[in-house]
Amino acid sequence: MPTDDDITYTQEDAARFKREAERLALENELMREEIRLLRAIRFGASSERTQLSGQGILFNEVEALYSPSLEEPPVEKVISARRVRPRGKRELDLSGLEVRRIDYVLQADELTCPCCGGNLHEMSVDIRRELEYVPARYTIIEHATHIYACRACQKDAEHTPILKAPSPRPLFSGSLASASLLTQVICDKYLYHLPLYRQEAAFAHEGITLSRQTLANWVLKASEEWLFGIYAKMKERLLTESCLHADETTLEVLREPGRTAQQKSYMWLYRTSGDTAHPLVLYEYRPSRSAEHPRAFLEGFKGYLHTDGYAGYHRLPDTIRVVGCWAHARRKFDEALKATPADRHPGSLAQYGLALINAMFDLERKFKDMGPKERYRARMVESLPVAEELYRWADSADALPKSLVGRAIHYLKEQREYLMRVFEDGRLELSNNRAERSIKPFVIGRKNWLFSNTPRGADASAVVFSIIETAKENRLSVFEYLKYLLERLPEATSSEIDSLMPWSKSLPMYVKVPSN
Repeated sequence: MPTDDDITYTQEDAARFKREAERLALENELMREEIRLLRAIRFGASSERTQLSGQGILFNEVEALYSPSLEEPPVEKVISARRVRPRGKRELDLSGLEVRRIDYVLQADELTCPCCGGNLHEMSVDIRRELEYVPARYTIIEHATHIYACRACQKDAEHTPILKAPSPRPLFSGSLASASLLTQVICDKYLYHLPLYRQEAAFAHEGITLSRQTLANWVLKASEEWLFGIYAKMKERLLTESCLHADETTLEVLREPGRTAQQKSYMWLYRTSGDTAHPLVLYEYRPSRSAEHPRAFLEGFKGYLHTDGYAGYHRLPDTIRVVGCWAHARRKFDEALKATPADRHPGSLAQYGLALINAMFDLERKFKDMGPKERYRARMVESLPVAEELYRWADSADALPKSLVGRAIHYLKEQREYLMRVFEDGRLELSNNRAERSIKPFVIGRKNWLFSNTPRGADASAVVFSIIETAKENRLSVFEYLKYLLERLPEATSSEIDSLMPWSKSLPMYVKVPSN
């Protein structure tokens, strides 16, 4: 039987073994990289913030900053001091609340000095403050509409006039739902993410029988009959803006015609940019992630649209100029750096790419308080050279395509056309974080109620979420504003809708959040 010593290998065999060994070594390194990233995600800090600043792009920082003529700074004594909380901050935070004062005084026969028997006088008042909670209280309101008729006509005339005293129109005919009760149900579900089955249990604890089906019917009918008019007006206003943001997230809808419960549907988000007088946040439910959905929603819109790197947005009409998100590009370099062993961070491709993008974000913070024209000029002078240097480096960087840093560089180059558009207008933003922050409340809520039962329910959720998030952006009390809408919409004419919008100057002061 031949042994290993009897087997001969050709040069071709040796080359093949070498290539296989290199392939296995590469696969092993890529898997190790993935494991390091997963460990960083699982056990490391969730923040993408790094210690790198714009100066971090200089690997020869020591040589560049070395100055033999520079004197050593004097030795200073460091004194640790406890941070003092600003006085009056709590009073400022509570300034909008009602104050009920209880005075504790001595009676007349107690105002005698225990030492000499003289009269006591008030020297000062010691005030202690508490924040009191008053639990919700349910009452029945009977709307008794009195009806009147003419007795003389009842006797002698063929027709008897009947007059009714004016009374408010109900939200739903024959329903117990009041504006205040329905507002609380909506806020509990969409603002505080409390599913209807838990609300049903909470009502039961108070001795009130309201099934989750009844609550769901109220929310659906309120959305379709009353709140959709506000949503439609908000969309009409949104499409007149020149800078928007868009994002999307998954949603599971159980009973959707032609689809299984496991198939993912999507909640799309569109919102105004920071350069607007009236912030708007709109959600739209759609059964897929197809590019036809943003195309249909944004019909008539002309301007800039901030998005992530999803290719569906790149198929929008030419009247919409898509602006890429530098935060997404930064995230990929951040992940690549987390997957790199710590001793190999200095001088690594991931660190260099991340440092250049960090420098752009550092500059953007510097430009924050500038107007659009001034910001545009500042970017052209300071930020644009950094971005151009980043792309010069990316074009020549030697990285394995399947490695994390290779993927980061590929994303950077693939999205170049859209990422560089931020330099076209000072109103544009470096990232799409504004949209991601606005879609987050829906994502948090989804973790609690998990899915929508029907497309109709998903549409209702989109309308309600839109009004809630827009109210928050316009510094309105969500509860008071929703209650105000549900009280007035049943009586409002189409010409009065404008006066109910979140930015309307005719809104009462009590629906607005006091500014501290």
